[in-house]
Amino acid sequence: MPNSAALLEMPDDATGLAAALAQGVLSADRALSLARARAEACADLGALCWLAEADPAVAQGGPFAGVPLLVKDLGGPFAGIPMRAGSAALARKKGVADSDLAARFRAAGFRPFGATTVPEFGLSLSTEPAVGPICRNPLNPALSAGGSSGGSAAAVAAGIVPLAHATDAGGSIRVPAAACGLVGLKPSRGAIPGGPGFGNHLGGIATEFAVTRSIRDAQALWPCLTGHARGPFPDPAQLPTEESLSIGLVTGGPVTGGPEIATERAEAIEAAAKALEAIGHRIVEIDAKALEPIRKTSARIFDRIISANLATLVRAGLNPEHFEPLTRAFAERGAALSAVDLWQATEAGAGASHALWQLFESCDVLLTPMLSTAPPPLGSFPTDHAEPETQLARMDALAPYAALANITGAPALTLPFGAHDGLPLPVQLISPMGGDLRLLALGAALEAERRWTHPISLFGPPFGGNA
Repeated sequence: MPNSAALLEMPDDATGLAAALAQGVLSADRALSLARARAEACADLGALCWLAEADPAVAQGGPFAGVPLLVKDLGGPFAGIPMRAGSAALARKKGVADSDLAARFRAAGFRPFGATTVPEFGLSLSTEPAVGPICRNPLNPALSAGGSSGGSAAAVAAGIVPLAHATDAGGSIRVPAAACGLVGLKPSRGAIPGGPGFGNHLGGIATEFAVTRSIRDAQALWPCLTGHARGPFPDPAQLPTEESLSIGLVTGGPVTGGPEIATERAEAIEAAAKALEAIGHRIVEIDAKALEPIRKTSARIFDRIISANLATLVRAGLNPEHFEPLTRAFAERGAALSAVDLWQATEAGAGASHALWQLFESCDVLLTPMLSTAPPPLGSFPTDHAEPETQLARMDALAPYAALANITGAPALTLPFGAHDGLPLPVQLISPMGGDLRLLALGAALEAERRWTHPISLFGPPFGGNA
């Protein structure tokens, strides 16, 4: 068994843990034991909704061999991990087979041992399902951990695991990452395999990846999960990561038609722009008004797709009487949509994608706020009402530049760049399709500024406790 001094010297992310495992600093079983112990110590956070009784097999290879993994309770199935999407309408039944993505996580060496909490069917930017548990932010338990990958983000921020599986259909990777001081990449449409059997892709707006404690973890995970092993469609070609890019700094507020952003968050965006300019990138100002039509169109399309998807679940046999009131209202909204409504939404999505592409003629990457305010208090996204418009307005107010990346298929990255009152100040970078590695390179440059330090170490402070 390793001594405490050796553990204390270990890095605080999945890449560092994988290296420690490979070097024999600790065993894979010890790493899983530490993750389980940390999960039990953090049970009141509500990050986990299910924990395996038996330890999963140890992977024999892969760059992350032996690293413990938690899986979001929504997304492509993992064999042996029961999922119910945070809903009383679904029984918690174990998956019988891996999705393509789950198989790739395992091939990379991860050991999935539990599932993380989600709001019902991911329909909220806070993770407070009626079936429980309520997920709290490890940085301040009175605040939301974000949603819908809130359980994954809380688990990573609390030091239970160094990274966790996550999905994003309207900011669901990025909002929790932003709330908890983590790195969250929403990949380009088509970059991550989606089949077979994952029925929640929502017309192409949803994708899967992870929330991580470092940019280098996201960079190392990328080649493990991307690339189609078969099929007629090529992967999105990756854009080059030039040393000098044009960064479009989104400026403006209510006067110019953009969303209202808290002062300290707007200042963090400007500070990030200055940091990128200092290493050779060019800054051009993009008035928020230029993005407003794309934002509004994206919000409308998101509404149509989410509503239609929930109506489809009812037609597939789920009992809406077991839904939360808000979910049931969205499903009824979807059932009332016509084919013309959905066709118009499809056309509008293509138009939004084209408009964003045109905007990228004036810059290579957009730099925007991720959250307009600090993570809100628990209870700010209630689901015990039947008012979809109210829910959508609350989501748009908190994360105004989230859904446009999903609707257009563009990759988007959030990471913390500073702190205010002990909470992270997240920024967001958005690129044209295929700019995922470009975003990660820019994120690495910002992370190198060391404006944010994780207040909670992996497996608890200090690393490994007194192992």
